[in-house]
Amino acid sequence: MVALRLTVVFILSSLVYIVGHKRPWPATLPQELSALDISVRIRVDPEATFPVSTDFGRLVSATPAAVLFPSSNLDIMALLSFANESPRPFKVAPRGRGHSLRGRRSLARRTGGGHDTMATTLSRITVSSCQDGSDPQGSAYVDAGGEQLWADVLRETLKHGLAPKSWTDYLYLTVGGTLSNAGISGQAFRHGPQISTVYELDVITGKGEMKTCSKEHNSDLFYAVLGGLGQFGVITRARIALEPAPDNVKWVRLIYTDFAAFTKDQEYLISLDGRPTPGTNSTKSKGFDYVEGSVFLDRSPVSSWRSSFKPADSARINSLITKYGPVYCLEAGIYYRNASKFAAKKDLDRLLEELSFIPGMTFIIDIGYVRFLNRVCEGELQLRAQGLWDVPHPWLALFVPRSRISDFNARVFRRIIRENRSKGPILVYPVNRDSDPDEGVFYSVSLLWSATTETLEQLEAQNEEVLRFCNDEGIKVKQYLPHYEERSDWVKHFGAKWEVFLERKRKYDPKRILSPGQGIFTSSAT
Repeated sequence: MVALRLTVVFILSSLVYIVGHKRPWPATLPQELSALDISVRIRVDPEATFPVSTDFGRLVSATPAAVLFPSSNLDIMALLSFANESPRPFKVAPRGRGHSLRGRRSLARRTGGGHDTMATTLSRITVSSCQDGSDPQGSAYVDAGGEQLWADVLRETLKHGLAPKSWTDYLYLTVGGTLSNAGISGQAFRHGPQISTVYELDVITGKGEMKTCSKEHNSDLFYAVLGGLGQFGVITRARIALEPAPDNVKWVRLIYTDFAAFTKDQEYLISLDGRPTPGTNSTKSKGFDYVEGSVFLDRSPVSSWRSSFKPADSARINSLITKYGPVYCLEAGIYYRNASKFAAKKDLDRLLEELSFIPGMTFIIDIGYVRFLNRVCEGELQLRAQGLWDVPHPWLALFVPRSRISDFNARVFRRIIRENRSKGPILVYPVNRDSDPDEGVFYSVSLLWSATTETLEQLEAQNEEVLRFCNDEGIKVKQYLPHYEERSDWVKHFGAKWEVFLERKRKYDPKRILSPGQGIFTSSAT
């Protein structure tokens, strides 16, 4: 057990009919709440409420009525139970690092402009490194509190020579937060998103009930909560699969001017996942452990907070941009232990011979595994020092069908974004999707804009133009970290699973208390 002290915030609505109050809560708690044992951990002062009045996106804000700092799961259960039993149930929005974009989960803004909060100070990361077959899951795992940061989970598992299999690009997010969305990065082609590596969960439902769930036990809740946008319960513990941790990474970046060659190579690399070939007993050869990609535009810095090049290399890439327009960077990594460094180099040399990047435009470094996973944080520290991190982030993240990614490139990368002078990293990389025989691969596309007061409106309009193009051209994209204003858009987003979504909401959060920020059930159209 590791002694970590973290804070996770849960936000409750202030402008709702809470215990008879049809107005913002006063500076003191209503008598009904004051009578609860947890009242001593509820704060209404600005020092508690102001820091959680916005999120990473900095596109919306809403000052909460109160903030609860629970000392245990029992406090969370007590608050949710009280919210359900009140004559006028009120909303509760769990908040970890607040890494949402429009108050989707970490604000309760749609309840009338405010919210009330709970926060936990818990310390739970336990590693089971048993690999002798006695584990019920058959492999090592970590039990991590939902409030824990992935960076701290990594730190603890490495003490046992182990690490989680699937990541997000940024480690300073909570376990419960990313599992409520999916958690996707360059390892997803092999291991799936983070939710695919979870064995078991402890969840406090919207009714205030603690339940343990897995694929075999309470499976409907298990699958509802994973990727469920915080609509069904609060994840308080996750049992996550581990694998032997590498020591280092051969981090490779390859430059392309031909989008078709770029995507062909990406798709080839994610096919080398070491899994059995369908319908045969043969196993595909193992390729890279991590595969992503970026788009560089003439006004997008080649050296950014995600990926930097030496000045001379940046100049070479910029000369290609001047000549050809958008340039594409295939980014990949081979994980290895110190003892197998030579073998990793041989694997890399073999793989590079099979790819169609521009000759001479190969950039390879050996980097420690932890530093590789934490590379975005290094960029964050640089931007914070320059005062450029806490700015509006009108991000747009989409899943694009493989069959239409070329059309998307032609219109979005080469026209809409270039002509509008957008600024920020652009990610594009394929992910395997075995469940869909027609679209066995889809592309994750992330437009990670950083805005100023002067450019925010233009970037928002550009995002709308991208979505409008996809709709007009029949490109069936899905938004990741979705934002919709109308219920009809949410129905379209969930498609055939909408009725299942409603049924599980009725079962586990019948008063519709949890995570109102998305507006799924609180928009005027609902």
